[in-house]
Amino acid sequence: MNATAAHSGVEAKVVDQVVKALTDVITAVNAKGEAVAITGFAKFARVDRAARMGRNPATGAPVKIKASKKAKITPLKGYKDGVMTAAAAPKLAKGVWPPAPPAAKAPAKAPAKSAGAAKAPAAAKAPAAVKAPAATKAAPAKRATTKKA
Repeated sequence: MNATAAHSGVEAKVVDQVVKALTDVITAVNAKGEAVAITGFAKFARVDRAARMGRNPATGAPVKIKASKKAKITPLKGYKDGVMTAAAAPKLAKGVWPPAPPAAKAPAKAPAKSAGAAKAPAAAKAPAAVKAPAATKAAPAKRATTKKA
């Protein structure tokens, strides 16, 4: 939302209200079974699938599949062109995207040790395991070819 507000020069609260209203309208219209197309962007529709017979792939037995409703979003040409080719993509105002990284946090302090805790002697620690060098695979021998005269 913030990137859209910065790009358009409109307050973020207004952009948020407009986007929420847009999604509410699209959802309400699709719930009635009608499609909504945003020119150059996408088409939103509800697809009603009828009941049908299918097959269980493991046993091959026929299975009754209930009727269902699915949401379908189809990207339109303007969106596809913008995504697939950088030349057709809209240019954003400078500094809009990517957003500024969050401020770095101070490292967390280690918990204080109690005075009664005894330190383990250095000799009690196990020595670090030394890793053996990786064995190299020998190249397979090439077969000798003989020419028949």
